[in-house]
Amino acid sequence: MSSFERFREHWLRPALYFGNNPISLAGGAITTASAATMLSYWALEIFGRVSANPYLGIIFFLILPALFVLGLVLIPIGIFVRRRKLALAGALPPEYPRIDLNDPIFRHGLDIVLVATVVNLLVVGTASYRGAAYMDSPEFCGQSCHVMKPEFTAYKISPHSHVECVACHIGSGAEAYFSAKVNGTKQLIEVTLRPVAPLAPKLIPTYPTPIPSPVTSLRPARYTCEGCHTPTRFDGDKLLVKSAFADDEQNTETQTVLILHLGGEDSLSHRTGIHGVHLGHIEYVTTDPTRTTIPWVQRTNPDGSLTTFVASALNGAKPQGELRTMDCIDCHNRAAHTFVTATEAINSAMADGAISPSLPWVHKEGLQLLKATYTSQSQAGAEIPRQLQSFYQQSDPGVLQTKAALVQAAATELVRLYDENVFPSMKVTWGTHPNHIGHQEYPGCFRCHDGDHVTKDGSSITQDCAACHNLLAVEEAKPKVLADLGIQQQ
Repeated sequence: MSSFERFREHWLRPALYFGNNPISLAGGAITTASAATMLSYWALEIFGRVSANPYLGIIFFLILPALFVLGLVLIPIGIFVRRRKLALAGALPPEYPRIDLNDPIFRHGLDIVLVATVVNLLVVGTASYRGAAYMDSPEFCGQSCHVMKPEFTAYKISPHSHVECVACHIGSGAEAYFSAKVNGTKQLIEVTLRPVAPLAPKLIPTYPTPIPSPVTSLRPARYTCEGCHTPTRFDGDKLLVKSAFADDEQNTETQTVLILHLGGEDSLSHRTGIHGVHLGHIEYVTTDPTRTTIPWVQRTNPDGSLTTFVASALNGAKPQGELRTMDCIDCHNRAAHTFVTATEAINSAMADGAISPSLPWVHKEGLQLLKATYTSQSQAGAEIPRQLQSFYQQSDPGVLQTKAALVQAAATELVRLYDENVFPSMKVTWGTHPNHIGHQEYPGCFRCHDGDHVTKDGSSITQDCAACHNLLAVEEAKPKVLADLGIQQQ
């Protein structure tokens, strides 16, 4: 007996006989329906006829492929169940129905089965790839789960909005991918069980609000940031102009002008400036989850020696806490998810003209409206315009007659600023996530450069302002230096 004949007699004929059962037929129907639906969606997607709703991606890239595979699995299960049932009843046929390839009807049916098998393999392969690709997309990461709304909102308006989430949060390799998906499954369980978590808070896991920052499992900067940025690049100096507005009727504008010494490594391999001096090997211990408190710092010098700086209150002792090797994200900790303070937000909007400084008292009133407590973003969206209108109706009705469009634009901008930075449902408000760049709104640089970190011989981490920047003007109205540079007219 040839190999084909043995396959036909011992496998094909029994499979066709036992395959005629409700479970296998249902599996075939599920597989066929899932495949047809997915192929139709993919065809519409090619022509741009589908919605950007992230939940459609979950249905067509995750749920339907799962149903497709389930249908395929049901077919052999049904065959096994029917064979077992007939065997227990002693009703197995002595000879299975013969397969006659000369029968055109049977031959056409076999052709259909073979074509369907090839199509199924193609669909499974494509669905697996599309499903994996979709789970790596920013839309899946940020929009399919409402918990991530604050982070996704900040991501969309960040300089890194064109960089996919997985480039920093997962990385390459099977181990990183598997670890991320296991962590994602854990988060899915926490989100799913949150409604019933109060019934047994110690037993049922749930997600925290707000989402903790920083991400402790984030890979080192050499695997993320340095894929695009070169830390040794010499950037030299950068001119920075910051505008601020007073809480008076005229919203008096002042500007601070400074030269930032970004530095780096120059052509002579000299390391200077902010980036340059931090390129060496520096370790630190932080004693709080946000890495704001840093009482211990150790620097490896070019000759290999160590210099240890300790907060004076510790009397030279090394504290307990998280030990980290300093890299980019220890200062650029909100590079892709920046939340600003209310003051920063309104000053920037007024400097850009989105909120007109010609509106009397708009800075003071706008700041109060931004900092007010609202139960939700929708309530803020209704209350901020209403209260701004009410303020001008009571204080200066003429503004509503002559500058109604500017008042409306200011209200719209204030709502936008609130919606980008405050999320009551996730307990994210102004200042929830500190930004370690600079030292105006948060300690930032002063976490280490506070003059209190000293060595055994009494030397301290420099607090010389000129080491990082030169101040050309401090809160001046129309600084002369900007006119000299041709940036601003006097």
